[in-house]
Formats: sequence, C-alpha cells, structure tokens
Amino acid sequence: MGSALGWSGIAGSTALGAALAFAGSDGSVKVGGVPAFALCVALAFAIQWVLFVPAWIRRSERFFDLTGSATFLAVAALAVLGAGELGARGGLIAFMVGIWAVRLGLFLSRRVRLAGSDARFTRLKRNFAMFLMTWTLQGLWVSLSFAPGLAAIVSTAPAAADGWLLAGALVWIAGVAIEVIADEQKRRFRSDPDNAGRFIATGLWRLSQHPNYFGEIVLWCGIAIAAVPALQGWQYATLLAPLLIWLQLTRISGVPLLDAAARRRWGDDPDYQRYRERTPMLVPRPPEP
Repeated sequence: MGSALGWSGIAGSTALGAALAFAGSDGSVKVGGVPAFALCVALAFAIQWVLFVPAWIRRSERFFDLTGSATFLAVAALAVLGAGELGARGGLIAFMVGIWAVRLGLFLSRRVRLAGSDARFTRLKRNFAMFLMTWTLQGLWVSLSFAPGLAAIVSTAPAAADGWLLAGALVWIAGVAIEVIADEQKRRFRSDPDNAGRFIATGLWRLSQHPNYFGEIVLWCGIAIAAVPALQGWQYATLLAPLLIWLQLTRISGVPLLDAAARRRWGDDPDYQRYRERTPMLVPRPPEP
C-alpha cells in the first residue's frame, strides 16, 4: 500500500512539474534554445533525485531541509544568469527568495541537528518509494512556490518597478515576519526543559495550529503579486502557485504528516483534544470559547 502510494505520488508530482514547466516557459528567455524556466524546474527536481541517493543509503533525513533551501538558491541563480539583463523586479524577487531560503535552511538544519532526527520521516525513510516521493515533492514544492517569481525573472517582457512590486514586497514581509516569529516561539518553547513532552499552544500557536505554514503561504502570495506585470500568455497559470502550495501544505506533505505525529504523541491528552477543537488549523484567529 505504501509503495503504491509512493509511486503514485512520484508520478503525479513529476507530471505536475512538467505541466508547470510548459506553462512557465511561454514568454521565457531561452538558454541554448531551451526555455530558462523549464531548465529551472528540471534543476529543482534533479537536485532532489541526486541527493536522495545518499539519503536512502544512510536512511537519513538530516540534510533534507538544507537541500530544499539550497535548491531555491540554485534555481534563483540559474534564473538570474539565464535572464541576462535583470531589472528591478527580477532582482528584488530573487533577493527576497534568497533571503528567505537562507534563513529557513539554517533554522531547519539546526533544528534537525539538535533533535537528531525529524519525526516526519520516522516511517517514510524505511520505504523506498515513500521516501523518494518526499524528495520529489520537495522538487515540486520549490518549482511551484517560486513559479511566478521565476517566470517574472526570465520573462522576455520584464516590467518596470510599480505598485504591484511594492504591494508584493509588503505582503512578503508580512508572511516572513509571521513565519519567523512562529518558528522562534516554537524554538524557545522546546528549549525550555519544563516544556519537555508538551505541545505548544502559546503566542501565534494559540491562534493557529500551524502559523508558520500560514506565514509561508502569505509570503509566496507576495512573490506572486510582485510578479504579475511581467507575466504573459501561459505564464499567468503560475499565479495558481499559492493555491497549490496551500493544497500541498494542508493536504499532502505538511499538516497531515505533523498532525499524524501529534495524534500519536498527544492523541489521548484532553488538553490537546481541546486545543485541536478550539484552534483553527491554519488562518490565525482567537480560539473558540
């Protein structure tokens, strides 16, 4: 059952990546006759598949998150080089994605190093297809998240800086702030010995079960907003990226894995049951009375 699901996930993720490469390549500059956008998507998947090999041999997830962040940086670098002449819009988008990727990569790799393992992978890394699926999904995550921004960077019709760029940057800042605050609150909570074995329900985590994921979706909405004026033709399809990120995080690889682990750990705890009933899954708001 697990292997069948894994292979289905791999096939579906790869097919969606190919469709994304096709759409984003409309209006993309070319490198050696190949659309730069398609090369960026191919690179995102290739990095995951290459590094999956040592990860599988070691049955280790220790460099999974760091690989994801490094992939964003590699893809951004390829897009910038492929674009040739980089305007204010493309430059700012590449800068925002780069800053976010470095911050998240350092944070996640440090967390896994201190913890020694990542509970999300306890079962997945024992099954070849399921473990490969997680790496393939990461390639899709990079490609989907960055899609509008990539399309804008490599567009043959780049637009000058305008209100869309400013609005997108402000939304991006808001999303990054939410994600950083949520991550830091959880880090401090876990570093307190008095909280050993407990779940966090304070700060932003009192308002949402997954405020860090909410922040991530918001920041990618900002990238999409900033990219709009530079898009053309099928590239407009990349604006579906925030919706697809939401689906991936809430239905496939983010929330479901974390919730399953949380239920195994605290499922019989009345306080945790009450927390789940009263607290929204994603969009922050005061808990229900």
